[in-house]
Amino acid sequence: MKNIITLIFSFFLLNSIFAQLPANVTIKDMNGKSVDISKLNNSGKPMIIAFWATWCGPCKLELNTIAKDYQDLVKKTGVKLYAVSTDDVRSTGRVAPYVKEQGWDYEVLLDANGTFMKAMKANNVPHTFLLDGKGKIVWDHNNYIIGDEKELYSELMKLSK
Repeated sequence: MKNIITLIFSFFLLNSIFAQLPANVTIKDMNGKSVDISKLNNSGKPMIIAFWATWCGPCKLELNTIAKDYQDLVKKTGVKLYAVSTDDVRSTGRVAPYVKEQGWDYEVLLDANGTFMKAMKANNVPHTFLLDGKGKIVWDHNNYIIGDEKELYSELMKLSK
């Protein structure tokens, strides 16, 4: 019995360590162009994938807080942030005006059907993932309160050493 428990624990540990972007998931960019999620990359540099929605106050607070430090983070680590809107087809039209108003430097993607979010096993927004330069998920965080970004920055700095 002990061996079975150890085997099951090892499977889940290895699965979480080697988790990466899902294959066979396509969503849209802000121009309506299809984006194959498995092809997202940042030339060997870290990536942040942040699921959000225009109706989600904590989501907008998180991304607006990160926006203040984003250019500095890019200079220090080369990171690229993909802000993935989970607004459905009824509210997708609100995304572009909001992003423009905020002046975000992020690449914004639209997951109106929730296929990417489901594939990443994110149950609600905001949900933020940090991927290393090989596209492996090394950290994720669900929800947001002011100050949570500091943990993200810390994990990001560890990757860039």
